[in-house]
Amino acid sequence: QVQVVESGGGLVQPGGSLRLSCVASGSILSIYAMGWYRQAPGKQRELVATITSGGSTNYAVSVKGRFTISRDNAKNTMVLQMNSLKPEDTAVYYCNARGRSLIPTGEFDSFGQGTQVTVSS
Repeated sequence: QVQVVESGGGLVQPGGSLRLSCVASGSILSIYAMGWYRQAPGKQRELVATITSGGSTNYAVSVKGRFTISRDNAKNTMVLQMNSLKPEDTAVYYCNARGRSLIPTGEFDSFGQGTQVTVSS
């Protein structure tokens, strides 16, 4: 079993910054990619950013230039630095990790429980 836990959400004013963290734990053999997704009320979950084990990144157009994703492969952790936040960034943010587990043997695709980010004055 692989568990994924997010932290760092909260309330911030427009133009402010927040830093989200994620850690994956359990019987992990390797992690192919980690990413952040978000879901606003009444909307479908959408991709925010992803990062591979090699460091290749991908961002949603709406956050490019404002958000930065990074990871520490040795610690199975990931960070999303969010700057210049806008009210439309308000959502529950979910961490995702995909890879191979040792016990049970096979691939995993795990999401965390989510952390609320609210951008409001």
